[in-house]
Amino acid sequence: MENFLNNIMSSIGITDVLDILLVAFIVYKVLGFIRETRAEQLAKGLLVLVAATVLSNFLHLYTLHWLLSGLMTVGLIAIVVIFQPELRRALEHLGRSRFANIMNDIDKDEAKRMVVEIVRAVESMSSSKTGALMVIEREITLSDIVETGTIIDASISAEMIGNIFYEGAPLHDGALILRGDRLYAAGCVLPLTQNKELNKELGTRHRAGIGITENSDALVIIVSEETGVISIAQNGQLTRFIEAKRIEKILLSLYLQEDKRGFFTEKISRVFNRGGKDAEK
Repeated sequence: MENFLNNIMSSIGITDVLDILLVAFIVYKVLGFIRETRAEQLAKGLLVLVAATVLSNFLHLYTLHWLLSGLMTVGLIAIVVIFQPELRRALEHLGRSRFANIMNDIDKDEAKRMVVEIVRAVESMSSSKTGALMVIEREITLSDIVETGTIIDASISAEMIGNIFYEGAPLHDGALILRGDRLYAAGCVLPLTQNKELNKELGTRHRAGIGITENSDALVIIVSEETGVISIAQNGQLTRFIEAKRIEKILLSLYLQEDKRGFFTEKISRVFNRGGKDAEK
């Protein structure tokens, strides 16, 4: 047994390990995509259909097998049509993702300072019922969104955020994009969600906040100008009535990289990041 294991280990090279890691990474991403979209129920249905097709062939139920095989063929075409938005989103993620997360370059002390400033601004705007829409860019670049606004490239501070969203300020109606440790662009236009199941009381600001998270991995903080209620949007989902302490925890987790990134995602990210730095040298 020991010799058998030794033979296996000796036959595994670096390319084999890389191959396994890449396959694991792809499987991880596919499972994540299925979990975050309507595809979860479809995946379960496909598994049942595949199992029934295999079983019908094994039991020599030829007519049933022919019917199920035909359904499989038609089903694959239907998947592409029905899930076109989700497939487009996945391809956009693939084309716009950065293996090296920009937040990795932020010093921990600076990250904590930024979080304090953001929370201070949110609390102040909530108290004064000042509407706000802040988008924190993560691995998916938002260059197309940035182009719709005005580049400000300013240091993150509660005062600056308050000035941007002050009623009457030229950029207060749009979204503020936070890139890394900078207030990067303001007055940006976001895509509205097409989700018809949302509460009809939600206004344009909330629908825009949800919309951008349906097509990116951004985290959005929203302050209602009618009620002062603080909300957070992520992965197409809106959570309302968020307290400042909870926002602080979420942002610290985000900026200090304590969010639940997968093992393989992080390892492969480091490999590509290191490769990029070596190339620059």
